Amino acid sequence: MTMTTSAASEWPDLTLFPGVADAVEEARQAVAELRRHPVNRRGWATSAAAAAVRASRASAALDGGSPELNAAAETVTDPVLAGALRCNSAMATLAPIWERAPLQALARLHTLAAADIEEPGALGRPRAAGGELGARLLGVAAIRVTAPWSAPVKVAVVHAEVLSLHPFGSANGVVARAAGRLTAICSGMDQQSLTVPEVHYLRTQNEYRHLLAEYSTGQETAVAAWIIYTCRALVAGAREGKSIADAAATAG
Repeated sequence: MTMTTSAASEWPDLTLFPGVADAVEEARQAVAELRRHPVNRRGWATSAAAAAVRASRASAALDGGSPELNAAAETVTDPVLAGALRCNSAMATLAPIWERAPLQALARLHTLAAADIEEPGALGRPRAAGGELGARLLGVAAIRVTAPWSAPVKVAVVHAEVLSLHPFGSANGVVARAAGRLTAICSGMDQQSLTVPEVHYLRTQNEYRHLLAEYSTGQETAVAAWIIYTCRALVAGAREGKSIADAAATAG
């Protein structure tokens, strides 16, 4: 079963898979509640900035980078963390590109994520042009543009497809998780990027890696399990976002 079909009439209804519809609704409600937090009604930019940092640290750690930030240092020395921070700080700029040209946005994400890792000539360039990789990357773009799925399902599938494909020579995890955040923003579910599902991915990283590996088999049960897991991560990410907003309320 391939998720990256380009014909709209062929998109499977993933919410019919057992457990998916309930998980999707729980995720949507959790994120909507976070958006209604009093702090996020008036000061969401501060919450979003803090969420981006937490997301970057967790995403970097999942790719073997250091999550540590030295407040006294003028620069971030870990290249993986620096790349994750660049990606998450560029969400507002990348969102309109993701809307109209997803492949261009993916290339830009890789350029940001791997700037301190790859040779300049390899930045933003998939490992191979054309063939199955090219077709499936076009399918990822089609998900963003035409797939008739709810936001949590799109977040789950985009994330898994990019990471399963490993389209670039490095930083694929950071790119995939950033693409998931962009999808949450552009779908309207989390327009202000307040959630931090990356923390849940890190805390449950063995399950994360196992379910991703299973997802790549294309089996319906594996796809459903990954979507449900992503929905749980969004719920946990909303709790993480609430902790950020609660702290801001206390400080204020």
